[in-house]
Amino acid sequence: MNDDFSRRRFLKSATLAMAPAVLPALGANGRIRIGWIGVGSRGYYCLNQLYLGSAPLVEVTALCDTYQGWLNRAKDRVQAMGKNIPKTYVDYRDLLADPNVDAVVVSTPEHLHFSMTMAAIGARKHLYVEKPIAHTIEEGARIVKASEASGLVLQVGTQNRSSKLYLRAKEMYENGDIGEVHYVRAFWYRNFPDRSVPAAWRYAIPADASPENSDWARFLGSAPKRPWDKRRYFQWRNYWDYSGGISTDLLVHQTDISNYVLGKTVPVTCMASGGIYMWGPPDDREVPDTLSAIYEYPDKFHLNYSCFFGNDHFGYGEEFMGYEGTVMVYNRQDLHFYPQKFAGRAPAKVKARQEVHLNYLKDFNQEDSTADHFKNWIQAIRGEAKVITPARAGQVAAIPGHLATLSYRHGKKVLWNPQSEQYRFT
Repeated sequence: MNDDFSRRRFLKSATLAMAPAVLPALGANGRIRIGWIGVGSRGYYCLNQLYLGSAPLVEVTALCDTYQGWLNRAKDRVQAMGKNIPKTYVDYRDLLADPNVDAVVVSTPEHLHFSMTMAAIGARKHLYVEKPIAHTIEEGARIVKASEASGLVLQVGTQNRSSKLYLRAKEMYENGDIGEVHYVRAFWYRNFPDRSVPAAWRYAIPADASPENSDWARFLGSAPKRPWDKRRYFQWRNYWDYSGGISTDLLVHQTDISNYVLGKTVPVTCMASGGIYMWGPPDDREVPDTLSAIYEYPDKFHLNYSCFFGNDHFGYGEEFMGYEGTVMVYNRQDLHFYPQKFAGRAPAKVKARQEVHLNYLKDFNQEDSTADHFKNWIQAIRGEAKVITPARAGQVAAIPGHLATLSYRHGKKVLWNPQSEQYRFT
């Protein structure tokens, strides 16, 4: 299938899409002027992806980070790739007040997403917000309401929706190639080379990091006040104050894309369990390194999720198990399709189907869907497309992760009511 045609079908089939906003007043060069909040590991990577897919359409005019080292590094990168000198800020509110910013990227720790996103909407800036959309279900609901009332373009960073592999998986399902689907198995397994150096989310801490060049108070935001702690500052995914760990970093991607491929929304129950099995004391992490979650959906559909940080043999992926066939997407790199054999007695229409193996680079010339996800956002701001993951879709993506966190931390099954948008335990 022609890639351009696939792209058009993908955009057309997005069931949750925000209408393009009116194009803002742009700079003299006609580019969308971007302000970037959070330029640490993920933010810096995404900055490169924005240039990779959309360089002619954008100008990064402002950067913000609470650690001076990341700010200096990102400024150098913008000068090298964008050929301009961006302004730099430590307080995101100063960046939002900059009249030379049309749109904002928020790639900070998740506990800061709500305040920054709401402030950006108030400042009339278009938004790209890394997943999860917010740190809690309640915060996400408020963002959805504000975003939809604003008319601004908001894209949530669940970039799997821009992957051509998952687009093909969605087409296969909608074409009936795997038949009816009642079960998906999703998993993400990791390992690290030396147990004496716990590497699960233990990102490298810059040697010069100190309270003098790291604004600890602004990093904490509304989180509980604590003394300066460089582990919490640079390795924040390990602590409940700032992250849901596996649930909101990894699981959200996989439940979201499973929902998207199959046209599902939010599960009605979740039971999660696990613990810190690999990376405990002297490591002071709080979030689990081992997690399993079982989801039930209202239309006889079941999703089985597992994550373990002590063995990476199986990597990560999703297996869509239909009555007539199976589609498997592994490591965001390969898609496999296998028709069911039915012990040699397959119906003719199933027997006629051929096995398929597609590779993201060889067959689609796509290395990372993040660049395409940013490009979709830019096109939407320009009035040329609709975003693939607007705020409401981002909230639907985040809810399963939050439900897993709630179930795990309370040791109970959690039930979700889609009408009232409330949860309870049983």
